Amino acid sequence: QVQLVESGGGLVQAGGSLRLSCATSGRTFSNLLMGWFRQAPGKEREFVGANTRFGNTGYADSVKGRFAISRDNAKNTLYLQMNSLKPEDTAVYYCAAAARAWSSRQDDYAYWGQGTQVTVSS
Repeated sequence: QVQLVESGGGLVQAGGSLRLSCATSGRTFSNLLMGWFRQAPGKEREFVGANTRFGNTGYADSVKGRFAISRDNAKNTLYLQMNSLKPEDTAVYYCAAAARAWSSRQDDYAYWGQGTQVTVSS
């Protein structure tokens, strides 16, 4: 089992920045594929990006160049640095974990946090 707890969400103006954190426990964090997903009101949950056990990252086109995922294996924590935020980035952001090499499909992630709200005002 893996427990995930997100933090760092809030209200920010367009063009601003936020950093989300995802604290994990329960399994060896360094062995996990870690992903970020988001769900905007009235929309399906979508892939934001992921960080592999080897530290490689991949992102959705909508956030590429603005968002950056990193991990601190010593702290068992995943981060999502969000810059140049836009109103369309408003969503609940979820951290997820998978015991596989790579996936952008939410069905492949077995463990999920409760989500943290990010609201970007125009």
